[in-house]
Amino acid sequence: MEYNSSIIQLKGIGEKTKTYFEKLGIHTVGELITNYPRDYEQYAAPVSVAGCVPGEICAVSAQVAGIVSEKKSGRLQILSFRITDGKVSMRMTFFNMPFLKKKLKPGSCYIFRGRVQRYGSELFMEQPKLYTAAEYDHYLNKLMPIYSLTKGLTNLTFQKTVLQALGKYQFPAEYYPNEIIEENELLPEREAIEALHFPKDFEQLKLARKRVVFDEFFAFLYQLRQNSLQNEGLPNQYQMFETADTVRFLEKLPFPLTKAQKKVWQEIRDDLSSQSCMNRLIQGDVGSGKTILALLALLMTASNGYQGALMAPTEVLAMQHYETVTQYVNRYGICFKPVLLVGSMNSKEKKAAYEKIASGEANLIIGTHALIQDKVSYRSLALVVTDEQHRFGVRQRESLAEKGEMPHILVMSATPIPRTLAIILYGDLKISVVDELPADRKPIKNCVVNTSYRSKAYRFIAGQVAEGRQVYVICPQVEEGELENLENVVDYTEKLRHELPSSVQIAYLHGKMRPAEKNRIMDAFANHSIDVLVSTTVIEVGINVPNATVMMVENAERFGLAQLHQLRGRVGRGAHQSYCIFVSSQDKEETLERLSILNRSNDGFYIASQDLKLRGPGDLFGIRQSGEFSFRVGDIYSDAAILKQASDAVDRVLADDPALEKETHKLLKDHLSFALSNNIDFRTI
Repeated sequence: MEYNSSIIQLKGIGEKTKTYFEKLGIHTVGELITNYPRDYEQYAAPVSVAGCVPGEICAVSAQVAGIVSEKKSGRLQILSFRITDGKVSMRMTFFNMPFLKKKLKPGSCYIFRGRVQRYGSELFMEQPKLYTAAEYDHYLNKLMPIYSLTKGLTNLTFQKTVLQALGKYQFPAEYYPNEIIEENELLPEREAIEALHFPKDFEQLKLARKRVVFDEFFAFLYQLRQNSLQNEGLPNQYQMFETADTVRFLEKLPFPLTKAQKKVWQEIRDDLSSQSCMNRLIQGDVGSGKTILALLALLMTASNGYQGALMAPTEVLAMQHYETVTQYVNRYGICFKPVLLVGSMNSKEKKAAYEKIASGEANLIIGTHALIQDKVSYRSLALVVTDEQHRFGVRQRESLAEKGEMPHILVMSATPIPRTLAIILYGDLKISVVDELPADRKPIKNCVVNTSYRSKAYRFIAGQVAEGRQVYVICPQVEEGELENLENVVDYTEKLRHELPSSVQIAYLHGKMRPAEKNRIMDAFANHSIDVLVSTTVIEVGINVPNATVMMVENAERFGLAQLHQLRGRVGRGAHQSYCIFVSSQDKEETLERLSILNRSNDGFYIASQDLKLRGPGDLFGIRQSGEFSFRVGDIYSDAAILKQASDAVDRVLADDPALEKETHKLLKDHLSFALSNNIDFRTI
């Protein structure tokens, strides 16, 4: 079987099961085998209750002590009982599993596997897996893959399907030259992919993961070098000079620019007036004032008689930008003639926007990726400002070039990346850093706590809502079962509805929702129709709610520090004091020490540098950093060493053979062509 062979060719996959896989974006055998596990279950030997470690997943061999009690709480049906090893006992709780009551007879022995938690002096487990001794024996000392699932598809079915596909798939011949394989100690591709799904042990898993991460980084950096070559020395078709408009705007603003902002503004002005086309990144912490610099660049563009475009990752943020610009126009009389263009507008509204853009009546176009669709025709587009979710690369430049445009590019990023990595990852851009926060920003108050703090946190949240504020709660997964013993958005929302007063309006948001529904929820939160929003990290960018004052992150230990800092940036945007509560389900000293860095500092670049030191390549199962780098497996922080190796390898290959025309590079060229067009989804390129 080849990469594009349909999964329906696999034994046991009928139309119904095929539909389940398609919901996960898996249509072909290639997509199946490159859909890697989200986590692995390590089935260690069972321990007694006394041998349990709070915060860790344990398999506990014990007997049911006493009668199983049953009660209802809203839509939840709760079973509760104790288990004992003869000396020490532990409380067990199951939700919506009433059938277990008949099975769990007093004195019956089972192995209960789940995360052990502590409340005061009491140990407990919620929703553990239940095994007989014989059942558990089958898994003992194995690493078993756990996949992202959808309703109707079990993890066992997924495992069997992947195993069958690996046996039938025709892997290509090795495409890297021998020296790259040897110098970087890379496994063969087949061995690596098989081991990523079914590793013998952690050591093999690390080696397998390294090969796949190296492949991702190599393909990304190769394309980045191509971007850089094509962008180098592009002539400035829209040479500008500074006008009185930007000077007057700065004079009227109720706040002065910081020293860092002034420095970056000078770099932007120099670019726009130089002989070459601007291709610059503004890298700055959340709240450092990048947006005002973008507006200044767009104002300079408009005052020179050209058009500028501001592209946002979500419709809600695009609308918020549009409202801000409109307020500036009304308040300060600046020369912007803005128009909004987003996908949800009706055909009449879009047609009116198209006409204003084509005629040049609109000199600032604000929207989503709708800005670069075929139907949009610009009169004189001279500057495109994008954010970190929309790295504006060669493909988009080409689409505009076909319309007779070759605009300046300005990219804004709030992802705090240490400079050593930024030089590699932004090789096609000049980098400006806004490393100073405005003096009027109130520092966010942070705390790192364990799960026993939840009830106090809920009371605090209720108090903030009563004062008219809003709250974010972040969970690492969408539904129960994606990753074991982690909080999920759907169930947590239900839990909060029982914990908080009925007057509190609660809703949830996650990436699996349809775009229109996501926009509706984000818009409702922005308009304060929702008090508490339970979400995955989908809210990391794309929403600006100054009234939100609390960010509570569950299972905080599963995230990188830099991503937690990004999430924290959703609060602290208004006049009120803001708070961030990081809830760890682990009591390990090193875990709490790592999270305490967020207590000590609100500086994203310091936090990113600490993250780089603390998260080694052995951190295989954390929730990956997001931001502008959409790697399937790799993480720029924990895999920084592999990123450097891949960067060196790309540079060596291109120095020797820039067009990859030599016979030794033929297979590599074919692989990169395939990977970049079919296999790897790099939104950033």
